[in-house]
Amino acid sequence: MITARKWRAAPLLRFSFAWHLAAVGVTLVRPSWWPWTLAAVLADHLLLTGLGLWPRSHALGSNWTRLPAGAAARREICITLDDGPDPEVTPQVLAILARHRARATFFCIGERVERFPQLASACIAQGHAVENHSQHHRHQFSLLGPGALRSELQRAQRSIERACGLAPRFFRAPAGLRNPLLDPVLQQLGLQLASWTRRGFDTVNADPAAVLSRLTARLDAGDILLLHDGHAARTRTGRAVVLEVLPALLEVIEQRGLRTVTLREAAL
Repeated sequence: MITARKWRAAPLLRFSFAWHLAAVGVTLVRPSWWPWTLAAVLADHLLLTGLGLWPRSHALGSNWTRLPAGAAARREICITLDDGPDPEVTPQVLAILARHRARATFFCIGERVERFPQLASACIAQGHAVENHSQHHRHQFSLLGPGALRSELQRAQRSIERACGLAPRFFRAPAGLRNPLLDPVLQQLGLQLASWTRRGFDTVNADPAAVLSRLTARLDAGDILLLHDGHAARTRTGRAVVLEVLPALLEVIEQRGLRTVTLREAAL
């Protein structure tokens, strides 16, 4: 059961709020200083915007970039797959995972789950997790206000729960981009933001060897890896890159004595 949490602003956001109040106070006392106080406020906004464009930032709220310490101590690792389900690629991904007896976390787009509910439910049936990647995967997601953010997340929650019988517990922002308004919405919905330790850029890089190298360089327990079963780049033969990379990645994981788990399992 998903439990809403009372929002506690991150330290940087509390500082930002105080900074704005101080700027207003100084302007009221010294009106002629308004260009400086305005510049100070604009600098604060630029900082917050920059941090929102850094997917692995923790400054705007809780963000999993690695698994918890307990999971790392158990030699666990998490493979995440974004932007599905895809009727061509996702079944093949599931078959590869089954051959290796591996677990993965699928961050699914709500409207795609509505189109292919059987694929989302198949992920759950085979022991994987299906989590929230927004309803529409909008390119302007990081520009949305609190109402639009809440709508995107809630609609995806309902879409996924209808198909899978389980409500997501984790959320990943489209492209990892967000703004300071997202964290209170996540806490209200009882969702944990999760980004990644490293990604293969397999939506734009069609070279499986290069993608694999990015994912396995310094690979260690506790890592969260990002691949895509939706919007995947294609090799010269037209095959989705993830289908070339995943078997080799799982072999490296096995050779290094690591064990794949879902994000939910890592949280236990």
